[in-house]
Amino acid sequence: VGVQGENVIRSNLSSNGDPVGRVLTSEQTMTLEGDIINQSRKKIPVRFTISPLQLTSGQKEGAMILLEDISLLKDLDNKIHGFSGHEKIMGNSPKMQEIFELLPITARTDASVLITGETGTGKDLVAEAIHKASKRSRFPFIKVNCGALPETLLESELFGHVRGAFTGADKDKPGMFRLAHGGTLFLTEIGDLPLPLQVKILTVLDDKEFFPVGGSKKVSVDVRIIAATHRDLGELVRQGTFREDLFYRLNVLRLHLPPLREREDDFHLLLDHFFREFRANLKKKTKGFNAACLKLLSSYSFPGNIRELRNIVEYAVNVCPDETIRPEHLPKTLLSMEPAPSPSAASTRATLRENGEIVMDTPANTAAFTMPVPVGWGEVEKDMILKALTKTGGNRSRAAELLGWSRSKLWRKIKHHDLA
Repeated sequence: VGVQGENVIRSNLSSNGDPVGRVLTSEQTMTLEGDIINQSRKKIPVRFTISPLQLTSGQKEGAMILLEDISLLKDLDNKIHGFSGHEKIMGNSPKMQEIFELLPITARTDASVLITGETGTGKDLVAEAIHKASKRSRFPFIKVNCGALPETLLESELFGHVRGAFTGADKDKPGMFRLAHGGTLFLTEIGDLPLPLQVKILTVLDDKEFFPVGGSKKVSVDVRIIAATHRDLGELVRQGTFREDLFYRLNVLRLHLPPLREREDDFHLLLDHFFREFRANLKKKTKGFNAACLKLLSSYSFPGNIRELRNIVEYAVNVCPDETIRPEHLPKTLLSMEPAPSPSAASTRATLRENGEIVMDTPANTAAFTMPVPVGWGEVEKDMILKALTKTGGNRSRAAELLGWSRSKLWRKIKHHDLA
């Protein structure tokens, strides 16, 4: 009809230069963010996915633009769950919602807290959020890594020492328990605490007093203990390397932080948050990740969890010289873990058949980066789609009805799972 598509949907797509023209020239899918104006004249944040469209004869027909409403992601990204407005603990997955429900309850009491979870899941952030939401927030929050120092130095670090207690002790040192008086002492990597110091910690928890190293006078303290570990304390108790009584004394309130691979609903939220954070900090003009890069990242298991995701995004934003982050801009250690090449989502094309049906196809000679996909909701959803299509003989309209989705949503899911 001679009307530009962006005028029909009233978007700011053209503010990114000429993305449709770039897609038609490169014949590669592009993903970027922008806004549209709805019928109520309200600005809606969306993610544009632009794919080249061609006839089966190979003739270029134009481009197809898919829009995804990301207003929920934006709202969640701006939502602060740290109670005090200090730390951002983000997540919309069911497991993180359970954590958010427990945090206010945990903050209202003075009971000991044990936070468990793999490395990089955010245990430090949760501990500080609990402190800042508690009645002790006006007093210090002191963190001690129990695995960072040898036993002799760790004892002095925790309990302090008096002058002359050992060679080099030329003056009194208060120790972290005394410095945290009135506040919270956060003992991270508690599973690495030596057995002799476990006894002394247990005494402080029971009696709220202790002897400094080399001292003969007891020191009284009012401190709340929050402990954290990535290790299985129950197994350490069975092995005899962690005291059972201390375990139960710490395990009054327990929070287990799920690994990132079990937070599928949060992946894109966190990825988008870190991307915009580093883009702003580094003053880069990078607009986003291409489809192949997103596919690689979404299929990676992230053994280092949120911390690893954050580091990967920081690296990619730093090294990317242009507007789009591609797989080659990711850390080489991540790329070296991919198995054999397979068709790339970045080169996926939308093809318009003569009967009006749109299908997705990929050039066979295009290399890609794939990772083993962990079993999760993505696999379940993919299986649901395949079963629905099989049951309906490939009829997408009926399959969408069977799944309770719109046809456009089914189309997006088929494209996402490379089922075309």
